[in-house]
Amino acid sequence: MKVNRPILGITMGDPASIGPEVAVKALSEEFIYETCQPLLIGDAEVCREAIAFCGLPLTVNAVSKVSDAKFQHGTIDVYDLAYGTDSYQRGEMSAAAGNAAFITVVKAIDLAMRGEIDGTVTGPINKESIHMAGHHYSGHTEIYADYTKTKKYGMLLVEEDLRVVHVSTHVSLRQACDLVKKDRILDTIDLLSRACKQLGVSNPKIGVAGLNPHASDGGLFGHEEKEEILPAVEEARRRGYNVEGPIPADTLFPKSVGGVYDGCVVMYHDQGHIPFKLVGFNWDKSSGKMKSVRGVNITLGLPIIRTSVDHGTAMEIAGKGIASADAMKLAIKFAVKLHQSNKEQL
Repeated sequence: MKVNRPILGITMGDPASIGPEVAVKALSEEFIYETCQPLLIGDAEVCREAIAFCGLPLTVNAVSKVSDAKFQHGTIDVYDLAYGTDSYQRGEMSAAAGNAAFITVVKAIDLAMRGEIDGTVTGPINKESIHMAGHHYSGHTEIYADYTKTKKYGMLLVEEDLRVVHVSTHVSLRQACDLVKKDRILDTIDLLSRACKQLGVSNPKIGVAGLNPHASDGGLFGHEEKEEILPAVEEARRRGYNVEGPIPADTLFPKSVGGVYDGCVVMYHDQGHIPFKLVGFNWDKSSGKMKSVRGVNITLGLPIIRTSVDHGTAMEIAGKGIASADAMKLAIKFAVKLHQSNKEQL
C-alpha cells in the first residue's frame, strides 16, 4: 500500500562514473526517507561497490519488483538489472557502461509510465558511451521524450531562485540559431510559466533573452529579435503571460539572480548553462576540487516526473569517494515537490 511519501525511481547513471557514488551518498541521508520512498534502479553489485569505497554503513536489498522494496533508512533497495561489473572499467567510457546506463533509464521510464513509481530522478550518463552502445540520443531529455511520446518538452534548470528554460539544447550553435522561431519561443514561455506555478510561484514574471549581442541593438547585429523573439513576447503578453524581452543575456541573468525575474527563457544551451553553473558549481581553488555541485535539471512537458542532477559523469574522479551528492539530494527534493504539486492540482 502506498503512503503519502512518493516512490521515486532513482537511476544510478553510468556505472563507470560518479553516478553510483552520488546515489548511495544521497540515500545514506535519513531525511530522504522522511519525504519519499527511494528505489535505486541499476545493478545491486555496483551499488555494493559504491557503498564500500565510500565507507558507508549501508546494506543492499536487491529486488525484481517494486513491491519487494523495504524503503527503510540504512538499506538501499535496488531494482536489480544485473548487468554486472565485469564488462566495463570504472572511470572509462565504453559501450558496456553506456548500454547499462541506457537500459536503466528506459526501465525507470517504464515503471513510471505503468504507475508503479511516482516519479524518476536520474544520475549522470555519458553521451559518448551511450552512442558507443548504439543508442543515438543527445541526452536524457530526448530519451524521455521519445519513450513517453512527448512532442513539446523543455529542459528547466533550477538553482534556488534561478530558473532557466532553453528554446533549444543539444544541437550545434548553427542549428540553434535556426531554431529561434516564434512558435518555439511561445511554447517555451508556456512550459516555464506552468513549471514556475508548480514550484510555488503563482504569477511568474518571465524574462526572455535575445539571441545576438545586446539583443541585436535595434537590428545592428542580427534580425532574430525583431522577426521572431519580440513577436513571441508580444503574443505571450496577449495570452496573459507576465513576460518581458528580448533582453540582452548579460543583463537578464544578473537581474534574475537579483529577483527581478522568476524565470528565464534562453535561446540555446550554453546561453543558459554557463550562468546557471556559475551560480550552482562551487570550485575550491586551494584544493583544486569542487566543494559542492548544486542545481537541478527538470524535464518539462512529460506525462511523468523527471528531475536530474545537472552535472556530468566526472570519470576522472569515479571510484575515489570524493564526489558531491548535493545535486542528487536537490533533485530528489524537487521530484517530491513536483509530486505534491501534481496531487494538489487533482
